[in-house]
Amino acid sequence: MNIVTLKPSKEKSLLRRHPWVYANAIERVEGKPASGATVIVRAHDGRFLARAAYSPHSQIRARVWSFDENEPIDHAFFKRRVQRALAHRQAMVSGTGAVRLIFGEADGLPGVIVDYYKEDVAGDNARGQLVCQFMAAGVEAWKEAIVAALTAATGCPNVYERSDVSIRQKEGLEQITGLLAGDEPPETIIANENGVRYHVDVRNGHKTGFYVDQRDNRALVQTHAAGREVLNCFCYTGGFSLAAMKGGATRVVSIDSSGEALATAQKNVQANGFDAERATWLDADAFKTLRRLHEEGERFDLVVLDPPKFAASREHVDRAARAYKDINLTGLKLLRPGGLLFTYSCSGAIDAELFQKIVAGAAADAKVDARILKRLGAGVDHPLLAAFPEGEYLKGLLLQVL
Repeated sequence: MNIVTLKPSKEKSLLRRHPWVYANAIERVEGKPASGATVIVRAHDGRFLARAAYSPHSQIRARVWSFDENEPIDHAFFKRRVQRALAHRQAMVSGTGAVRLIFGEADGLPGVIVDYYKEDVAGDNARGQLVCQFMAAGVEAWKEAIVAALTAATGCPNVYERSDVSIRQKEGLEQITGLLAGDEPPETIIANENGVRYHVDVRNGHKTGFYVDQRDNRALVQTHAAGREVLNCFCYTGGFSLAAMKGGATRVVSIDSSGEALATAQKNVQANGFDAERATWLDADAFKTLRRLHEEGERFDLVVLDPPKFAASREHVDRAARAYKDINLTGLKLLRPGGLLFTYSCSGAIDAELFQKIVAGAAADAKVDARILKRLGAGVDHPLLAAFPEGEYLKGLLLQVL
């Protein structure tokens, strides 16, 4: 039996049901657990705390599977966890062809992400596609069991892996992509979300092919877009841009530094039958283009700022804060009175309080009064454990300039 014993007083976070055990909290390890092996975690006095997956290369040395001493970690365990995750989505999410089925720690499966896409075609032959990211040693060791549980619970035979994420290096794992079950995915899948059709490239696109986490926020932009001129920065394949067009925006200007992503965005315009004359696509640096648009006197009624992760770790927080302030400062200056700013950070190291301070500082420097109308985040298919604030990577604000 592999046993991890913690140093005195280091059990407090586990007693609060936080699912991580850091290397510096461990006093000793009995046995020789391999990467991904199940270990018993005990307090310094010998009390049982959890069953967890061991990762000898990571500073997160163990990730909790279960706090129940009587729950074995076996194939039946993964079936139960997958079925529970699926039941939550079936009860809480509807009207979309793109949904997150498993969200790591929040679903009791730390280190794995699973998204599901359904092709938007008539009839009963619509292709379903599961896309997985395995980011930790434990889920890597149980990959076969998780995939089997997924295909059984969903009835979807097609599973593709997108474990091409840098965090795997910290777990001593190589980055990998490829087919796990069923047929190879097509070049793109067209998924329907809130009445908008999007091309999703599950093999080469960002993350699992699409930013599923922004679904509710795209719907909110759609609600507020009617009659407005819209600017969408870091637009990728046009998620917010298409939502704004669906909502009745009169003009949408979109910026991204990937010509390939912009080409897909324009295909999305065609797939929805929207008037292409309403959309302008700029293959350019968003920082420089924001400043240029301001200097040229451009103004908008709604601005979306959804940049990539600026802070990969806490070491990069100061630099990231400057970048967030830069784009928000110019974004606020570009708004007409009464205009709306949808601004986001997906940097886990930037918490919601700090992000609000950054945006408030940008408003002060822009010499505008901006009021917060709504705090924004991921949808209900990205639930958050009360004991695991680290899961709240996406945070945002909807502001109005007075």
